[in-house]
Amino acid sequence: MTAEVFTPTVAVTMTPTAVKHVRKQLDKKPEAKGIRLAIKKSGCSGFKYETQWVEEAAADDKVFHIDGVDVFVKEEHLPLVNGIEIDFVTEGVNSLFQFRNPNATAECGCGESFTVA
Repeated sequence: MTAEVFTPTVAVTMTPTAVKHVRKQLDKKPEAKGIRLAIKKSGCSGFKYETQWVEEAAADDKVFHIDGVDVFVKEEHLPLVNGIEIDFVTEGVNSLFQFRNPNATAECGCGESFTVA
């Protein structure tokens, strides 16, 4: 019998539209090194996404380099966001980040929070 080595992939991706938006915003903030994708307990479904500008990386950050944009995620949040795609969409006069998270098993009706199994 032989054992096969399996190395799980941890991934965070962004659409070209999201990359373009973040790059444009980073150009206005020379002190920022990238954007943080954070998870907070909140909302009617349990968790919500937050984005923040990162000026200093934390010791427990995993950094994803995506087309010249650095996305910082705390290691403790990786199981909740592994495989997520970050998009930037415009709906009418509103523009916002949209998250496609394969780990989310449900989202609240207002779209502000999500649940994982």
